[in-house]
Amino acid sequence: MTQDLLNPVPETLLPADPAQGLLDAGDSAHEVAASHPTSSAAWAALAQNALADGRVIEGYAFARVGYHRGLDLLRRNGWRGHGPVPWEHAPNRGWLRCLHHLAVAAELIGEADEAHRCREFLHESSRTAAEVLRG
Repeated sequence: MTQDLLNPVPETLLPADPAQGLLDAGDSAHEVAASHPTSSAAWAALAQNALADGRVIEGYAFARVGYHRGLDLLRRNGWRGHGPVPWEHAPNRGWLRCLHHLAVAAELIGEADEAHRCREFLHESSRTAAEVLRG
């Protein structure tokens, strides 16, 4: 683990997510989430698809599930509620994407405070993710 001298909290690096390989191979996000329900990458794919199709409530729900599943995994890997979760470490991207999609969906349903909190949390976790996902 690397450590930023200005921020003594170590980075959290999640283990590889086997679901990501299935998604990359073109498997259905629904099938992948059903077979790997703890995968934030699968829930992020479901959220992204739903939001792209205008199914905002489904996108919100998918993002919320993936966000919480990711929090569980982060905690099991040493995260203590704050600190860097770098985008540059590919297994972290599922959770970071869920957090982004949750912010987008919250904004779309009028939950401005939650959208703001999610965006701030994403920025605090990974500035790179915030920039990349903002597009």
